[in-house]
Amino acid sequence: MESYVLRVWLPDRPGALGAVASRIGAVKGDVVGIEILETGDGQAVDELVVQLPDATLVDLLVSEVRQVDGVQVEEVRSVGPEGHDPRRATLETAGKLVEAEDRQALLEVARDVAPRSLSAAWVAVMDLESGNLLVGGERAPTESWLAAFVHGSSTAAALQGSGRGADLGGNDVIWSTMPDVGLAVVAGRDNIAWRTRERHELDALARIVALRWAELPDRA
Repeated sequence: MESYVLRVWLPDRPGALGAVASRIGAVKGDVVGIEILETGDGQAVDELVVQLPDATLVDLLVSEVRQVDGVQVEEVRSVGPEGHDPRRATLETAGKLVEAEDRQALLEVARDVAPRSLSAAWVAVMDLESGNLLVGGERAPTESWLAAFVHGSSTAAALQGSGRGADLGGNDVIWSTMPDVGLAVVAGRDNIAWRTRERHELDALARIVALRWAELPDRA
């Protein structure tokens, strides 16, 4: 069986999700996981983990789901043999952050492990005061771009009276500040919007990073 994550917009009304599940079943698909990412204004954004007997059925799957009134498919992506379990991945990331024995190890967990739990292409950690990039994945933007992003987001948040940064040039990059320790965690991915639940997950991971940063030495 092939596993896929299907991100859909659907009307926030009784029966809408059931109609989508029925269409998936019509192409011999099996829904094995559901995550509600965002609700509001009469709509919901859900991620469905779907198993198909054959990869050639993906296009048919998308076509069938789009037949449901008011439903839009935002993304479909294949998942590897480990499957897609964001709750478990988030707990595993939190555990590794807690296990870090020094600040460098903590940064490496943020860079190497956190992207999977956030379904991100990259995660970077910035020094808020200096604007220096402390750690960033291979696909992360340059230090100067990230510094400009965090500065611009901080300014926009201050003008809006919000503690959260605003996205610049789109909504595929988000950040969470840790002012008590002078750091910011920035996460990005390609052309996939971040939803409310995912932003809260980044905030939660950032709080763990901040707590451990304050406790840990610079090196082992």
